Amino acid sequence: MVFRQCFLTANDCYKSGRGLVPKGIMVHSTGANNPRLSRYVGPDDGYLGVNIYNNHWNQPKPEGKQICCHAFIGKLEKGTVATYQTLPWTMEGWHCGGSANKTHISFEICEDGLTSDTYFSAIYQEATELCAYLCRTFSLDPAKDGVLIDHSDGHRRGIASNHADVGHWFPRHGASMEKLRAAVLDQLETTEMYRVRKTWKDAAKQKGAFRVLDYAIACAIANPGYKVFNQAGAEVYPKRAA
Repeated sequence: MVFRQCFLTANDCYKSGRGLVPKGIMVHSTGANNPRLSRYVGPDDGYLGVNIYNNHWNQPKPEGKQICCHAFIGKLEKGTVATYQTLPWTMEGWHCGGSANKTHISFEICEDGLTSDTYFSAIYQEATELCAYLCRTFSLDPAKDGVLIDHSDGHRRGIASNHADVGHWFPRHGASMEKLRAAVLDQLETTEMYRVRKTWKDAAKQKGAFRVLDYAIACAIANPGYKVFNQAGAEVYPKRAA
């Protein structure tokens, strides 16, 4: 997972600052043929690219709506796929038009024309790793009913508005929410992740999660006061004196 942060601090949702105790994860997709992260995330940080229309979501009411989610997955300026966190995980998002705003962390996947297997494979892997990271961080079980769902699942459960995502896209590439849940479970069982935090308990201010220890250490060095912890919560950099 290529992970960066760009909090949407000008958005009314961020400014409301309502707390969230995560009970699940809701997967969304944007519903428009534009895979560029800069369409929704801004301003440009040197990786996103410039949005010449300035219609990203870092403004009080994007498109005149009260909308904001916790993260986006899509393309950077150079065409590679990345994940951007846009709200603190423990802040309520405005993403589904229902009560799941108060229970579920949300992320949007930037849609393309829905036909590219290459792009889908990349965003699906990012989504899998993001969900696994969130499940580890907040002790969520993706196999438990109602924990890892998409917007259309939320509507069927009466906790979200009537949207089709991601059921209109995933099956075109042989995927489904059921398969995503299985992939996340596999990640949880097999992958070591290194987290960059000030303390193990301070998950809300985490700088990133990395499968490669050297990348995690580099992130900690770039952020004074931060340390690297393994998935068991043990500090691995800098190691405490014996």
